[in-house]
Amino acid sequence: MTYMKWLASFAFVLALSACSHQPEEWSPEPRASDNAEFDLPLGKSAIRTPDGANALDLETPLRCNVNWRTQQLILTLPFNNTDFKLQSVTHSDELPRLEVTGFTFETMSAEKALVQLTKEAGITLVAKDAPYAPVSGEDLKGELTDVVNMITNAAGIFYTYDADKKVMTLSKRSEQIVYVPKTRPIILGLLDVLRGAGLTDMTTDWVDYSITFNADVELRNKTKQLINYFEENPTLIAYDINVFKITPYDGCDIEWKRLLDAFNFGSITTAQTGVIGRVLTTTNDINLQTLRRFLGEKASIEAVSEGKFVVPDLWTSRFDVGKCGAMSDPKSELSVLAKAFVHGNNRITSQITLETTSGQITNFKVNSRLGENFMIIGLPHEIFSPYGAKSEIVIFMVPRLIKTVKTNENIKNNL
Repeated sequence: MTYMKWLASFAFVLALSACSHQPEEWSPEPRASDNAEFDLPLGKSAIRTPDGANALDLETPLRCNVNWRTQQLILTLPFNNTDFKLQSVTHSDELPRLEVTGFTFETMSAEKALVQLTKEAGITLVAKDAPYAPVSGEDLKGELTDVVNMITNAAGIFYTYDADKKVMTLSKRSEQIVYVPKTRPIILGLLDVLRGAGLTDMTTDWVDYSITFNADVELRNKTKQLINYFEENPTLIAYDINVFKITPYDGCDIEWKRLLDAFNFGSITTAQTGVIGRVLTTTNDINLQTLRRFLGEKASIEAVSEGKFVVPDLWTSRFDVGKCGAMSDPKSELSVLAKAFVHGNNRITSQITLETTSGQITNFKVNSRLGENFMIIGLPHEIFSPYGAKSEIVIFMVPRLIKTVKTNENIKNNL
């Protein structure tokens, strides 16, 4: 063995002795562990925020508690209308004060039309998520700002302008912030409407009562409409909601017809059948306490979620069951959507839709009087999980009215 080969062999032996400890009686025979397969560490894409952190929700103290014994069916809510304000988060400089005379173009994408419009002004165009909707224009006149607004509004896009760089940036979405009066039912109602529009990513500041969200032009305009709607002193419909699971002791279906024996005739005023489940309208003889007492004799009752949400008259709002329940529960995927309006002195029409992340489950149109309750029964637990004993989900709801009144006075935050 040459000197170099001997030195390499010696270094290899040192490496073995430094990195591993061999047992005193070592055998070269293969061991079971030599053929074992080990899972590789999780990739970054598999790492996620723990459920405990995701479950933190600043709305919980306001959203997820209901006093079922002292419900105020009509609440008069003063609010300062001047506190409403909607604006873009992204700063934009003013466009150059140039006059446009007779700008005409055939149908083309909005970004191409804007390139032609701004070329003489020496403005560079950046289209972040083009192509945009095709537009056309004939003999457009006015200041450059006005004509740009005409084109971007027609195409449903936003723009910002950097005067120092002379760059105009186009985008289909924009970060918006809406400030609302410092009254909790109004900010909860606005949050519920935005969720009803399909928006899930919002940031609420509970000091200045603002909501920041990423919106397209349609959602921005809808938010403007809602703000303008409050000029009319609208009535809001608030729903107190309780969701629970019942598992019959005998493993058979709950015989809901026994409600007719347990309560006076007329306590159930209407009964309707949906695609899945049924909805019963009741007098307050059948309230949450008396209903649970009746069911407790026949089934175990497991609380799922409890809370409240607010629906401006003729708008659609959304209550996500998981916001007031365990995030790990499959039933946390359930959402209750409500569109409601008040007619006459005390009648409320509620269009209720139940859906999960997989799609719509069922829907009902409920006509009720102020002071009546309604409950959705016959929702099989198999909708959410195929496992477990035979169970049903029950949704109990009480509609209430909030009548708004404009005032110039400052309103305390605790309303």
